[in-house]
Amino acid sequence: MRDTIMKTLSHQRTGMVITFLLSEKWRMIFSMNDEHYWDTLFEKMEHAVQEHGGGLPSISLIARQADSPYRILISTLISLRTKDEVTLEASARLFSLADTPGSMLLLPQERIEQAIYPAGFYRTKASNILKISRILLEKHAGAVPADQQQLLALPGVGIKTANLTLNLGFSIEAICVDTHVHRISNRMGWISTRTPEESERALQSVMPRRYWIPLNELLVTYGQRICTPVSPFCSRCPVRECCAQIGVDRFR
Repeated sequence: MRDTIMKTLSHQRTGMVITFLLSEKWRMIFSMNDEHYWDTLFEKMEHAVQEHGGGLPSISLIARQADSPYRILISTLISLRTKDEVTLEASARLFSLADTPGSMLLLPQERIEQAIYPAGFYRTKASNILKISRILLEKHAGAVPADQQQLLALPGVGIKTANLTLNLGFSIEAICVDTHVHRISNRMGWISTRTPEESERALQSVMPRRYWIPLNELLVTYGQRICTPVSPFCSRCPVRECCAQIGVDRFR
């Protein structure tokens, strides 16, 4: 490749010299501290999503229907291991029956299970929805706490659910890492991590805060339409020239 250049970087920790083969298309990766990099990247990716028919993720759509942190929290819980279309339908059925902690506790667990089926692990989720609703009433005056640690203390709530609730429910800057965000961030070469929890911390160190909230919304759709888990559509990707393509064996 004509634009390929060789750079040798010394690494003293092990006394070894690590040689990296870098190409021109990788140079942008090393300017991630430049906010123009992120501006350009997000603008191009957003345009590609629109061009290829990508809509908003299910939780973003639900957040736009009503200003309710409780709805966002519960629908995010339902969305775990569940497709977007199932999440939308299941959440709509449930919220037609109850959309506050108090009204939710009036429903028997079996009725909640029926409403959210076929969401993954629907029985466990129904049980947790009741537990969460009771805790919110008993400890938080019926309100969803705008605090990550208090959200993580709720049954079934992990870091993804907590941060997405903070993002969409309270406009609090937090990086929500799901499978798409984790995969694409590592594939692009922004970070090198093994778990979503590691990815959250790593992204905080490289990404401007103003992109922490829209990151999940963009990459979820981008990961569904373009940067798919297997054989991504690199031919559709407007930022492929600055993608390291880590772990990509074949693409379209």
